[in-house]
Amino acid sequence: MGRTLNERERTLRDTAHRVLPAGSFGNTALEVVIAEGKGGRVRDISGNEYVDFLLGSGPMFLGHAHPEVEAAVAAQLPKGTTFFALSEPGIRLAEEIVRAVPCAEKVRFVSSGTEADAYAMRLARAFRRRDKILKFEGGYHGMSDYSLMSLAPKRPGNFPQAVPDSAGIPASVRSEMLIAPFNDAALAQNLIYEHREELAGVIVEPFQRLLAPAPGFLEALRKITAELGIPLIFDEVVTGFRFAYGGAQEYYGVTPDLCTLGKIIGGGFPLAAITGRADIMAHFDRAAVGDERYLMQIGTLSGNPVAATAGLASLEILRRPGTYERVFATGRELMAGLSQAIEAEGVPAQVIGVPPLFDVAFRSGPVADYRGWLGQDAERQKRFNRALLEAGVLKGESKFYVSLAHDAADVRHAIEAFGHAMAEAAVREAA
Repeated sequence: MGRTLNERERTLRDTAHRVLPAGSFGNTALEVVIAEGKGGRVRDISGNEYVDFLLGSGPMFLGHAHPEVEAAVAAQLPKGTTFFALSEPGIRLAEEIVRAVPCAEKVRFVSSGTEADAYAMRLARAFRRRDKILKFEGGYHGMSDYSLMSLAPKRPGNFPQAVPDSAGIPASVRSEMLIAPFNDAALAQNLIYEHREELAGVIVEPFQRLLAPAPGFLEALRKITAELGIPLIFDEVVTGFRFAYGGAQEYYGVTPDLCTLGKIIGGGFPLAAITGRADIMAHFDRAAVGDERYLMQIGTLSGNPVAATAGLASLEILRRPGTYERVFATGRELMAGLSQAIEAEGVPAQVIGVPPLFDVAFRSGPVADYRGWLGQDAERQKRFNRALLEAGVLKGESKFYVSLAHDAADVRHAIEAFGHAMAEAAVREAA
């Protein structure tokens, strides 16, 4: 085990540090320069191969360079790559999203999950003619000023006060966001009711980062928001078409008013969407709501035909019998192997998440919300991730994404690496 590094990759890393802030694209901090991906694996410039559980931060649910997706894209490319107008692939993809997603009646495309979430919140404001949005501490909804409130506060404040997580956010934004703890249904309901006259909407990841909703939590949010006429927004950029064909709302049996989609629906290309109730989505239509209530939305690449073609091809594959059963079976095997590695080393840790999306939390006791996640041993997590990389397993800082392409050899390699990496995590570094 152990990676090698050739001169070309060293030079590229040096160049990255010279021309890119922090030597990165702002995504993963891993100093790995990827050259290619195929199926469930990627290879770096130095020739090291990794079982890939990063998957481009989730879009490559079918695996890298899927031949059917590649063929569909290759057929579209000679026809044109973007038009700033309607095209058949985008229309067909919107039609399939409406068919698949329980809340979907109308669809509007954008290019990123950040855009989708920002527009969803703006849409709720336009519909309700109110300003405030309630989100949940630790919930990730992209990179807008509003979304970066209480995403990852090192010193969490008192609910419902928001804490900014980035420089450059106007101080006034704090007053427009309310923060609640994930999985505390009673407190969330109380806050929603207390602020009902000023709330435009409630946005939540139905599966928050790696935290599953407690029994009844999503149902409680649905009940109170429906009673008060406040739009409930599910951020399904990650969970859409991953937990089930209809997303987390199908998987958990709770239907929101709006949802955002991304990652999988673009098949590896930049594409995202806002979808939901027709009466709320009507605010994108000036003729339907008039000038004062019209929500302007323009994007040069929105509904891009190449991205939509890749998305359509991906969804066609996901509709095939047994697809989700395979992904869940692979994930369950990996989670079991990871749990065995924890038990073998006696590390205070636990596997959390669901088979398509999970990780290790290096702490004992329940992890039900952001503060529970914040209480883990971050140093052990870093050592574990570094050791996995050396053993030929690539993952993000806090997620294993599982793909349809991961096969038995990938699983065996990963489980062997889990044992090595957990042994590294078990060693206490000298103070």
